[in-house]
Amino acid sequence: MKVLIVTGIWPPDVGGPASHAPEVAEFLLARGHDVEVVTTADRPPEPRPYPVRAVPRRHAPGIRHYRGAALVRRRARANDVIYTTGMLGRSSVGALLARTPFVLKLTADPAFERARRWGLWRGSLDDFQRAAPVPTLPLRLARDADVRRAAHVVTPSAYLRTLAIGWGVQPDRATVLPNPAPPLPELRDREELRRELGFEGPTLAFAGRLTAQKSLDVAIAAARRAATPLVIAGDGPDRAALERLGHARFLGALPRARVLELFRAADASLLSSAWENFPHSVVEALAVGTPVIATRAGGVEEVVRDGENGLLVEPGDVDALAAAIGRFVSEPALADALRAHAAASVAGYAPDLVYGRLEAILERAAR
Repeated sequence: MKVLIVTGIWPPDVGGPASHAPEVAEFLLARGHDVEVVTTADRPPEPRPYPVRAVPRRHAPGIRHYRGAALVRRRARANDVIYTTGMLGRSSVGALLARTPFVLKLTADPAFERARRWGLWRGSLDDFQRAAPVPTLPLRLARDADVRRAAHVVTPSAYLRTLAIGWGVQPDRATVLPNPAPPLPELRDREELRRELGFEGPTLAFAGRLTAQKSLDVAIAAARRAATPLVIAGDGPDRAALERLGHARFLGALPRARVLELFRAADASLLSSAWENFPHSVVEALAVGTPVIATRAGGVEEVVRDGENGLLVEPGDVDALAAAIGRFVSEPALADALRAHAAASVAGYAPDLVYGRLEAILERAAR
């Protein structure tokens, strides 16, 4: 099978898709399939055992989108199936013109995210499904057409699968495929990592894109109120504004192995997202044995179970998040119990199991 992987971000970019796409490529390559990648990049990607072609981000949006669709179309003709984790519109158009089936990994509602980015909507993701304003209609129509055109849609959470079915995807063409736990390197002793990172006393960690979705202003305010240090790894458009808030220590973008060490050293991972699907960072933290304190956003509570491997509060509630942090820090028995259950709670997310199911979906679509 020849597979074209399309992704909006690629290492050294930060974020779940930038980790997921290379993992899928390497898995498929090891299974004997031919793989190539189309992405966007600020500079040419580093060499891989398979071709990685990038559209430069320096182009204006219209030109960048046109070139992306054209590149997908051109490369799709040489492949049996497309697996797209981003650039949905460009993947859909390119696949249609090349007459090549595509499998979509849906990680968000693209119409909602554009409406937020363009200032057309300020409410929640759930409210957007029920009461999106008229100016967002073109975005919603384009989204619906693109997802319906996919040969199959995979979603990391049942929550997002339900949304996709609401957009017109047939239930038998929508599959929940959770984000896999990361392959764990040989992790150093936790106390050694804490000393290296300068952790003294209970410390929280966040890793990911610094964007409005993550509501890190809420995390910082809650950590400050609970008098608990917060260390943030990652980069993104909100970094400068968040740094001005004080309290948190920013490490910048880190390679995935270093992120896993950060989570291993931390007492808990903190996630304050306003909306979510199924964040990679939650699985990464749990995989290394670190509990998660998070908001009940999207599919988060499908993996974080309140009182078992973490604590959950409602999105946007600084008081509730601060109280959860305070409870975690002040009750050592609770923290120990959550930590004891963390790694086991994602044992069923082994990469070979998850990517094996994805391989089968791609093979069916290619046929």
